[in-house]
Amino acid sequence: MAKKLTNDERSAALDRLSDWSMVDGRDAITKQFVFKDFNEAFGWMARVALVAEKMDHHPEWFNVYKNVTVTLSTHDAGGLTGLDITLAETMDSLA
Repeated sequence: MAKKLTNDERSAALDRLSDWSMVDGRDAITKQFVFKDFNEAFGWMARVALVAEKMDHHPEWFNVYKNVTVTLSTHDAGGLTGLDITLAETMDSLA
């Protein structure tokens, strides 16, 4: 099972990530991705889904047209873990 990040680890990770922020009232991070159109947004989601499936770590996300809002938290650990940071970095690199 993945281990929750300490406050120092969480702060260091957020400093490395671009435009990710903590979710109020949850031990989770969130970001809104904006793409050129629906096709680009959905294509990105499909690429991320393949990575997430290999990681066995699945995002909470919401898509409307060219906007995708993502929330990451490791449910079985009860909060933010290294898996979330790795998936966030992957999402950023694929965007």
